[in-house]
Amino acid sequence: MHLVDLWLTRSLSMCLLLQSFVLLILCFLSASMCPKGCLCSHTGGLNVSCSNANLTEIPRDLPSETVLLYLDSNQITSIPNEIFKDLHQLRVLNLSKNGIEFIDEHAFKGVAETLQTLDLSDNRIKSVHKNAFNNLKARARIANNPWHCDCTLQQVLWSMASNHETANNVICKTSVLDEHAGRPFLNAANDADLCDLPKKTTDYAMLVTMFGWFTMVISYVVYYVRQNQEDARRHLEYLKSLPSRQKKPDEADDISTVVLH
Repeated sequence: MHLVDLWLTRSLSMCLLLQSFVLLILCFLSASMCPKGCLCSHTGGLNVSCSNANLTEIPRDLPSETVLLYLDSNQITSIPNEIFKDLHQLRVLNLSKNGIEFIDEHAFKGVAETLQTLDLSDNRIKSVHKNAFNNLKARARIANNPWHCDCTLQQVLWSMASNHETANNVICKTSVLDEHAGRPFLNAANDADLCDLPKKTTDYAMLVTMFGWFTMVISYVVYYVRQNQEDARRHLEYLKSLPSRQKKPDEADDISTVVLH
């Protein structure tokens, strides 16, 4: 019995030692795989923090098991196509407080359906491709950007999950309608369908063109009628100005003779 207890004690010690060794290896691997300038830790999954790391672009060596990724407060200016495509476990992505101006059409391909939180606030984003946020299920934060409110932005916001909340925080820096500049996008969209404006503009242009042609035709007809009236008046005055035809004396005698007979 003493031998059994001794064996169990040693086995338990070996198991604990082996477990510690495995965790140490995992920590070492995680640290070695962590992008330069970033800190990696395991808390309910791999958390990668690259905040305030003076990054000018998104690291391309991010660990595939990343769950939380913090890239805020850097100098990142763009989000390239498929940059996150291998991060199939990514749940939180923070890209706030950068200088982001461009988001490619397929920037979030591979993570659009798994992301729960996407923070793009406090950047320099004016517009995005209409498909940039396709299939995005995350609660997006896109406030404090110099948005240009137009049909494309309307399509983007209406296609996003929780779009009402997202649109309510978007302020139009500029707009296709000058009166919407400085106003929340939601108010602008309620006032006018921004995707219907080109059609209305085309309709107005066609109406103005048709009215112009109609006015020109009417003006020509009026001019033509007046010109004919003037010509007719002149011709009548000319006829009136001609001297009356005088009868010859012999013609008068012949007439008298005929009457007497």
